[in-house]
Amino acid sequence: MTTSVSHPLRRAVLLSAALIVTGAFSLPASAATTAELERDSAETLQALYKANPVAEAISKKAKGILIFPKIIKAGLVFGGSYGEGVLMKGNQIDGYFNSVSGSWGWQAGAESYAYVVFLTSNKALKYLDDSKGWEIGVGPSVVVVDAGRAKNLSTSTLKDDAYAFITDQQGLMVSLSIEGTKISRIKKN
Repeated sequence: MTTSVSHPLRRAVLLSAALIVTGAFSLPASAATTAELERDSAETLQALYKANPVAEAISKKAKGILIFPKIIKAGLVFGGSYGEGVLMKGNQIDGYFNSVSGSWGWQAGAESYAYVVFLTSNKALKYLDDSKGWEIGVGPSVVVVDAGRAKNLSTSTLKDDAYAFITDQQGLMVSLSIEGTKISRIKKN
């Protein structure tokens, strides 16, 4: 009897997860044009600097800055996220990238957020340029900066390869992490 109940229940959970993820990815997670993506990235970066002066100080030491102005994440047991962003070197756009992740486990909900990664070492920048995709957590070290860590961070204490700031979180998701996210260069028209 338990088998007949759990089998339809399992199927319903998987179907629900598929619908949530499919629905989330049908939302406009990326800007329609390069001009919009560049504008949204600049606005995200300026908002981060205004909210967190440490981020602006780190930017002056950064070899490159990855900016993802809108990531859409959704999941119910199985989940995923997607968004597009830019790499800035100095004041110039040096390329376009996407941010993709997939996950499974205890998760439920949907949200959007932005994140900015300051590449503070030549090693991190070279790895991004040379790799066919950078999976956060593999390769150069990335520190996710939260409010507590930001208070103890200064440009003289920077020792890791990259520092990530998650911002503009909207929606409800049980957990948020960029661990396991894959960042890959894309062609954008």
